Amino acid sequence: MTKNYRLLSIILFILLASFITLSIFIAKHPILALDVDVSLFVQKFHSEWLDKLMLGVSFFGELTWSLISVVMVATIFYLNKFKREAYFITLILLSGLIILGIKNLINRPRPTAFYVRLVEVNRFQSYPSGHVLSYVLFFGFLIILMRNLKTVSPVWRRVITCTSFFLLIMIAPSRIYLGAHWFTDTVGGFLLGIICLFPLCYFYFKKSVVSDLPAAEPK
Repeated sequence: MTKNYRLLSIILFILLASFITLSIFIAKHPILALDVDVSLFVQKFHSEWLDKLMLGVSFFGELTWSLISVVMVATIFYLNKFKREAYFITLILLSGLIILGIKNLINRPRPTAFYVRLVEVNRFQSYPSGHVLSYVLFFGFLIILMRNLKTVSPVWRRVITCTSFFLLIMIAPSRIYLGAHWFTDTVGGFLLGIICLFPLCYFYFKKSVVSDLPAAEPK
């Protein structure tokens, strides 16, 4: 157990250091040749049906629908007697404050039509990607829950896991394809999502371990 915590602590430190380093670099260099090249490469394969697919992938990351999705899923878990899981899913909403704070701090402008094809126009700052952060945190946590909640129907566990994996893998390419974010925005969002997932899972499994321990016998 101690070795596992030490390893996880090292991984978390590396993720934090990587995110901070990338954030400082982006603050000083908001436009990168690498980002432009990646966007142009991804957008070479555009078509009408691909536009719709990528907009569909990004749909659940829109602020309003993101809030609704988290609340609805938390309610479903709560009504199905997974009350603790519902509480932890609700905590994901706090990530919105984190992402807005960092966006305002770095203040990186969105990609413009001068550099890329804009399928979707956004208001807030570009770095890091809030969509990628929320997908990594929300769908990542759902995948972890489905691996551990053995009382859930195997069919539902498989459906939720596969759907979550698909959205998790596709969200970064979709943001670049739509012209909503640079490549490094999605990297920053991914790193921050994993960083936020650490404490969420830590306290979830810590409470699980404590609740599973046998009660001490009276002496």
